[in-house]
Amino acid sequence: MGWVIIYGTEICLEVSQLANQQHLDLLKQSVHAWNQWRQEHPDILPDLSDSDLAWTRLSNADLSRVDLSRVDFMWADLYRANLIGANLRQANLSGADLSGTHLYHANLCGANFTGALLYRADLREADLREANLQKAVLDEVVLSTAKEEFYGKRER
Repeated sequence: MGWVIIYGTEICLEVSQLANQQHLDLLKQSVHAWNQWRQEHPDILPDLSDSDLAWTRLSNADLSRVDLSRVDFMWADLYRANLIGANLRQANLSGADLSGTHLYHANLCGANFTGALLYRADLREADLREANLQKAVLDEVVLSTAKEEFYGKRER
């Protein structure tokens, strides 16, 4: 993932890569094994881009600073996951449970949150440009200083 400045406007530039299969296998093994590995290897920035993680249980997973661009998280359980600084550009999070999730400073550019549960999620300084939040539950979400140019207005 790279960034380009054109006439003073920041845009997302996609660099296509494949997910690291070893990282993906470890995550699918168990959240406990994954979190332990992340603690033992804090300098490694895992690449899970373009993976299919639909319907997976990733509650409390440490996915901070992970490349999750274009990942399919449809109906995934990400309750209280650590996604601080993660790249979720164009990820599909429709129907996912992101309650209590830490998305501080995450790249959510173009992500699909249709029908997602974001109750008490921390979206401070997250990039929500072009994100689809239609029918998402945003109760008690922290949005201070987030880039809020998104599609789908919350109905009250």
